[in-house]
This record gives sequence, C-alpha cells and structure tokens, in this order.
Amino acid sequence: MLWISAVLAVWAAPARGAEAAPPEVDELRLNLADDGLYLSTTMQFSLPALAEDALYKGIPMYFVAEAQVLRDRWYWSDRQVAATSRYLRLSYQPLTRRWRLIISTTPITNAGLGVSLGQNFDDFDDALAAIQRISRWKIAEGDAVEADAMHTVNFRFRLDMSQLPRPFQIGAVGRSGWNLLVSRSQRLGGEHTK
Repeated sequence: MLWISAVLAVWAAPARGAEAAPPEVDELRLNLADDGLYLSTTMQFSLPALAEDALYKGIPMYFVAEAQVLRDRWYWSDRQVAATSRYLRLSYQPLTRRWRLIISTTPITNAGLGVSLGQNFDDFDDALAAIQRISRWKIAEGDAVEADAMHTVNFRFRLDMSQLPRPFQIGAVGRSGWNLLVSRSQRLGGEHTK
C-alpha cells in the first residue's frame, strides 16, 4: 500500500524544470598512459522531475556510466577492444535529511554492495555535482589500445530504469518524465599518447 501511495504522489506532482537545458557532456578527456586508458568527464543535466520527486520520497535512483573503446578497421566494422561500466545509486534518507551516493564496478543489488565507494552529502546539489563528475576512470588496459591506431571512445550515462521498483517500471514506460541519457563519442589517435 505504501508503494501505491508513493507512485500516485509522484505521478500527481507538477512537472518542474520544463525549461531545463538538454543534458550534455561539457568536457571529455582521454589520457592514454602505460597502464591503461583513462576517461575524465564533466556532464550537465538536471534530474527528471519525476525521478527527483521519487528521491525525496525515499526511493533510490540508479545510474549507469558506460564506456566502449573501438579500434578502427578499414576492411570491416570497428573492433571493440574494451568495454566497462560504472554503477551509481543515489538515495535520500528523510529522517536524517542526508543524501547517500554509492559507486560500484558491479551492478548494485539488494544482495549486497560488493566493493563500492559510499559518500554522504548534506545537500542535493552537492550529491548531483558528484554524479556529474567522473575523474580518471580506467576504461581500458594499456595493452588493449594500440598507440599508432585510431580508436573511438563512446561514453554514455543514463538513468537505469530496470532498477526502479516494479510499480515505477510499469508506469515509466514511454513517459518522457523519466528519460535521462547523456552520451558523447571522441576519437583517439596516435597523437594522444601519454
């Protein structure tokens, strides 16, 4: 019954931030070192109003950052040499009025967090700013990227709808109020080494 009332409250909430700027990647830096390829980025986006309202009601939101490295081939489609994901969960504790951000290399489930990094924030804007920055994320091993070949790095950040509670998943299908996707591709050539 609690889930039903929470779902109804979120759907009845007025849409805010309709004039918000579209999500984008402000900066995407790639650094090829001896031990691997590192990605750093800064994104600009606002959470969808429905997702933000659900957060304030104590329902955690899950995000996925994905990076894919493709090596150019003239005779066939590009070959994937590396792919990795980073999983984030943002939650609000109404009793303490604190935000908790968990970052993990494996999907976050109810069975446990595995190896993860947790941070607490007093303010929603600080928690959102931490989500929007990724610094020195290793996306490929050093031997996977050839220094003299051209590569394309595809970066994508999205709200993971599959982690929402079932009533939200059913209601969110096809609704633009739940959409959050930020993506960018960048070329990496031999001149980007070190």
